[in-house]
Amino acid sequence: VRLQESGGGLVEAGDSLNLSCVASGRALSNYAVAWFRLPPGKEREFVAGISWSGGMSYYGDSVKGRFAVSRDNDKNTFSLQMNTLKPEDTDVYYCNAVFQFSSYWGRGTQVTVSS
Repeated sequence: VRLQESGGGLVEAGDSLNLSCVASGRALSNYAVAWFRLPPGKEREFVAGISWSGGMSYYGDSVKGRFAVSRDNDKNTFSLQMNTLKPEDTDVYYCNAVFQFSSYWGRGTQVTVSS
């Protein structure tokens, strides 16, 4: 299974970005999917997650009300819509798919928000 993130870039504070995570090698319709980021010198931070059906979603406190996670199981694609971006959102964003004892990670996409 391979996860490939895309959509990162350099934006200004207040702008929006949409990150995508495309899975290949296996259908991930049974997998819960989450987005994480890893601030330099800090622990990995949970950003958002979505259940296998898409019926439930979860968000880290720092992004609630600004980010929205979604998935398209037909396309094996997962998205993170990021609105009202802040400089503190600058980081590498990773998608993660989990089912029972299997866990897969992408290589990340860089998001940089200038003030």
